[in-house]
Amino acid sequence: MLKKIDKVLLISWILAIISAFFVHPGKEYISYIDFRSLGILWGLMVIIQGFKENSVFEKIASALLSKVKKGWHLVAVLVFMCFLGSMLITNDVALITFVPFAIMILHNCDMEDMMIPVIVLQTIAANLGSMLTPIGNPQNLYLYGLAGMGLTQFVATMLPYSLLSAIMLFCTIIVISFKSVTPSAKNSTLVTKNFGSKIQILIYSILFIIAILTVLRIFVPWYIFVIVVLLVIFGMDYKILFRADYVLLLTFIGFFVFTGNMGKISIISEFFRNTINEKEFAISIILSQFISNVPATLMLSGFTKNYKELLVGVNVGGLGTLIASMASLISFKAYTKEYRENTGKYVLIFTLLNIFFLIMLVILKLIL
Repeated sequence: MLKKIDKVLLISWILAIISAFFVHPGKEYISYIDFRSLGILWGLMVIIQGFKENSVFEKIASALLSKVKKGWHLVAVLVFMCFLGSMLITNDVALITFVPFAIMILHNCDMEDMMIPVIVLQTIAANLGSMLTPIGNPQNLYLYGLAGMGLTQFVATMLPYSLLSAIMLFCTIIVISFKSVTPSAKNSTLVTKNFGSKIQILIYSILFIIAILTVLRIFVPWYIFVIVVLLVIFGMDYKILFRADYVLLLTFIGFFVFTGNMGKISIISEFFRNTINEKEFAISIILSQFISNVPATLMLSGFTKNYKELLVGVNVGGLGTLIASMASLISFKAYTKEYRENTGKYVLIFTLLNIFFLIMLVILKLIL
């Protein structure tokens, strides 16, 4: 049971219910919901949870860290694991997996002075790395399906921003950690000892490949993918099915209903379309700062066809405030759980670094 109702979920359904007074519920409500995006997102969530259950990501991280020789090498590995990992396992899962891992590593290596900048950079890295692929985050998966764009077009659209992000991350790492101490040898004892079932890892790997083919619309229809995942994982380890983020899925449905109803009210839909037209990038960044980039995507996508601008805007818009990307709250909670007394310092450094990265990417967009 949830201890408290998720605020974004609550907002999405309040808006959906209010909109239902203007457009009464009917069969057309079903057409509002993008079942393909929801089905693929659910399947990916479950598969990634299966990998986590088998300690795959921790094992990979431990293998990388065993090669570390200097302080800035350690920081670079911790940050770029999030940047590269988020492209395949989503920004949320990258942070859930690697931030607690980083806290443990830095504590055991006597590098706690680097804790806040490393975790903040991990958060930025996960949010920016995830923007390169359709499966990197929920808004990408949704827009990729909605726009019907090809993988090459998608990657080409986001590649300049990903390259600049990688360069900025590397330069920032050098600046903040070049003079940091050499990591203690104790980090070598942190290698994950309990690797999961090789058979399960193989099965999850096959399911992940099927998921990629489904996203790319190659051979496998989305509903076949969902059925296969459901049957295979139910038979192998049914508990994994309960670990998907159903709150996020319900939030999607609430916003689908709201934006669908708004599109049926001519005065309101016309106002939104005129307001958003040719301002998708700027408006999506601003809106993301207050309600986060996933809800911003769902709200704005109903009133524009310029999905390319919206795609760039909501991904860049994940920078800025602590709630601009809900994934950022994962690392914030993980850090403050261990170091509550430094909450103010964390928020300050987080905000300053996020604003810096946001400004640089906005400048890149203006140049392009």
